[in-house]
Amino acid sequence: MTRIVLMGVAGCGKSSVGEALSALLGLPYVDGDDLHPAANVAKMRQGIPLTDADRWPWLDACAGTLARGDVILGCSALKRRYRDRLRGAGDVVFVHLSGTRDLISKRMAQRRGHYMPMSLLDSQFAALEPPQPDEAAFAVPIDPPTAEIAAEIARRLRAGGWGDSASQRGERGGVAS
Repeated sequence: MTRIVLMGVAGCGKSSVGEALSALLGLPYVDGDDLHPAANVAKMRQGIPLTDADRWPWLDACAGTLARGDVILGCSALKRRYRDRLRGAGDVVFVHLSGTRDLISKRMAQRRGHYMPMSLLDSQFAALEPPQPDEAAFAVPIDPPTAEIAAEIARRLRAGGWGDSASQRGERGGVAS
């Protein structure tokens, strides 16, 4: 089964890259924002950062989506312990959409209709623990256009061999074309 999580801070492009990657790989894209309980959305709309206690039910819903397999999920997965929770669904590859605060804040300023205010961006960067070499993960810069980002992710997924978890099992872990 293929389980891909597009991760990163708010405004890094999880939704737009997820939709483009979905078209390239023929896998459904699920936006983790849609899985948040109403109370979480209300807090974020008010500019209140979520606590771990707020996040656990949401992460469990995200893990449930991943457990069904063959899916691309957009989920911030900012901390290692959050990614560990998601890995409970099975083998997952994390793709960190990585960009500077300046670039992401410019993109967030252009977004319309999203509940995540720019005032929470600093708390997202403060919480971010980029994936480590022992995780099945890789980072992709978000400077290029969305189509180029998605094509690079698809290329790297098809090549496989990311992180130590796949190499320790002797697997390449690629995604079929």
